[in-house]
Amino acid sequence: MSRNKPRKKTRLQLLHQYYSYTGFYGFLGSSLLKAIPLILLFIGGLFAIHFFVIDVNVLLNKITETFPAFGVFTVFFISESVLGLIPPELFIAWSSKSATPVLHLSLLALLSYAGGVVSFYIGKAITKIPSIHDYLEIKMAKHIRNTRKWGGFLIVVGALLPIPFSITTMAAGIIKYPLNSLLLFGLLRFLRFYLYALAIFNIVS
Repeated sequence: MSRNKPRKKTRLQLLHQYYSYTGFYGFLGSSLLKAIPLILLFIGGLFAIHFFVIDVNVLLNKITETFPAFGVFTVFFISESVLGLIPPELFIAWSSKSATPVLHLSLLALLSYAGGVVSFYIGKAITKIPSIHDYLEIKMAKHIRNTRKWGGFLIVVGALLPIPFSITTMAAGIIKYPLNSLLLFGLLRFLRFYLYALAIFNIVS
């Protein structure tokens, strides 16, 4: 009497099982829940400034006229290379008032992508400096642990959600994650900028 052999699970099923067991879906859900208040806070802040302080369009136009684009791009690139200190949404709003909004937005996305690569190499360099490496291993322990577990999927989350992309890529550098994979998954950074621009451009128009 023959027994039916259990069906071999597909790669997709095995991946799903792995991410279920390791808590990736819970992490993704909590990240989305954290992202929504940040987005609402930014939108609420824009409206508060617009109605109670100064017309947002006037403010953005003044910034565009006062500061050269090169200077704004430089500040943004530094921010995106060093832990994402300034929310990209501010720069996306600024690009909407430029003479060529789509071009400026695309340059911002490119600089953010490049900043992530710089952070990756900073992470790799840090591993050669024991004192700094040990310090960041403690400060970024959770992120580094998650990057080791989920790799590319965590980079996708960092590229798309409003969390500092550079922290994700720096952690990838620390654990020596493959650069080619990071460059591929990091391309979703462009999608994030274009999607956010659809909303922000309408708000500040």
